Amino acid sequence: MCEGAEVLERDPHGDKVLRLADGSILKLFRRKRLLSSAAFYPYARRFAANAAALARIGVPVPEVIGVFRIAELARDAVHYRPLPGATLRELVCRGLDPAQRRRLRDDLTRFIVRLHDAGVYFRSLHLGNVVRTPDGRLGLIDFSDLRIYPWPLGRYLRARNVRRMQGIADERDWLDLDAVVSGRAPAADDV
Repeated sequence: MCEGAEVLERDPHGDKVLRLADGSILKLFRRKRLLSSAAFYPYARRFAANAAALARIGVPVPEVIGVFRIAELARDAVHYRPLPGATLRELVCRGLDPAQRRRLRDDLTRFIVRLHDAGVYFRSLHLGNVVRTPDGRLGLIDFSDLRIYPWPLGRYLRARNVRRMQGIADERDWLDLDAVVSGRAPAADDV
């Protein structure tokens, strides 16, 4: 399966993300602690479950092909087709004119408010995990640590959820924090 694969991400423990010859992705997860909930509910299964839950609420996500255990590597894996498009970080690096930047900032703010209204709490929320699809929608990737509550997030969780983005200097200005926390995103025609 991994013959001819390109390593996209690795850490000191080995390969983490591979692009397979057919263009699909194999993401490997390791358990970091002996005593961990990952022993009972592996991150690969969480990834697949979160993909299904996000898709049900209309959020574009990668298409999961399969989840399995690789015993000889002591890793769990998820095999998926990547979400087409570019991450917002890639778009920002390519350069945007002021109008495009304002539109993207408003789109991201509306998207995050929509996620929060749907009860989505995504600890790894940052520009590298949000994708602009070819049809112009925003979607998510790398969401194994995501949680979906059965109610909209309150102000505290909304603010806490975007704290990581607020701590990344290059991403601090990429959303309207007041609108996200209050749950009042700019109207779609305010661009």
